[in-house]
Amino acid sequence: MSRPANTPLFFIELLRCIAAIAVVGIHVLGPYRHQVGLTDFHYWAFPVGLNAISRWAVPVFILISGALLLSDARPFNCRHYLTRRLGKVVVPFVTWTLIYAFAASLLGGHWDVSGMLKLIELSPNQPVWYHLWFFYDFIPLYFVIPLLAPLLNKMDEQRVRLLLAAWLCLTLMHWLKVDTPLRQNLILYSGYLVAGWYLFNRDQKDQLNLWKMLLGFSLGCNLLVTLWLDWRMSEYQTVMMSYKTLNTALIACSLFVLAKYYAEQIPQGWRKPIQLISKYSFGIYLCHPLLLIPARELDLGIYQWFAHPALALLVMIPLLLAIAMLVSALLSRSRFTAWMVP
Repeated sequence: MSRPANTPLFFIELLRCIAAIAVVGIHVLGPYRHQVGLTDFHYWAFPVGLNAISRWAVPVFILISGALLLSDARPFNCRHYLTRRLGKVVVPFVTWTLIYAFAASLLGGHWDVSGMLKLIELSPNQPVWYHLWFFYDFIPLYFVIPLLAPLLNKMDEQRVRLLLAAWLCLTLMHWLKVDTPLRQNLILYSGYLVAGWYLFNRDQKDQLNLWKMLLGFSLGCNLLVTLWLDWRMSEYQTVMMSYKTLNTALIACSLFVLAKYYAEQIPQGWRKPIQLISKYSFGIYLCHPLLLIPARELDLGIYQWFAHPALALLVMIPLLLAIAMLVSALLSRSRFTAWMVP
């Protein structure tokens, strides 16, 4: 089950691009989630709806990791893997943890040294900033990948399908909150690795209509159920928001397959910006919340510059994305800072 030699990689760049945009969008709209029940329906419905249909972003990044790392046919070298692969994740994690701890210590208007040191002290168990949670689940996956790769390459097709079916059942159990010790983040996120590898190396052309239906149905459910529940309960509901539940898994896998087969239809004029965002997607993920600090608090009034939240998001998401990409590009140009945004 090795990667087909002629598999185009532009679709991977496309997936990184849309996932980066979705992550930025989720964080820009964040403050509006708490406006449910406090304002008119039309005021919070757009940001809450956009949030509901964007929860696949992080799972798509994990699918990509599974597709590429588990398909690497080169002999495994532990030293190279730890220094080059794992190091590119751990070093930025430590660095940006320190940066955000410092940023958090300045929020009160002065440098709170004791507060910063407390955040750093607690950082082995909890992220110092909301988006850094990703590393706490993603870094352990790097220790799973070298163990999964030889197993998957020796398993026949039917056993791999059984493994994926078991994972999807587990995502459903997690969604329904069925009490089982298998509902562990390491297991649930490892399923995305296997799914990414399988979908990357298996022909899904005959199932494209099925994937389209799954995508449309799952996105529709996310949107309608979220808006209905929020309106009914007059508060923000997270039923459809987990990265580890069946609805999100189906959306992420559907997007992966459809990008794989339709990415080549994207006009050449669009490819350069897509490839640029893809290239700096990790840096965008790391630095954009820092740039969002001045605007994220609604009391500061920046969101109120716009007549409606829909307009605010349509302006602020691409603007923040562009600035974050520029910062990432500048950091990557110097050997003294390139390691911060590998």
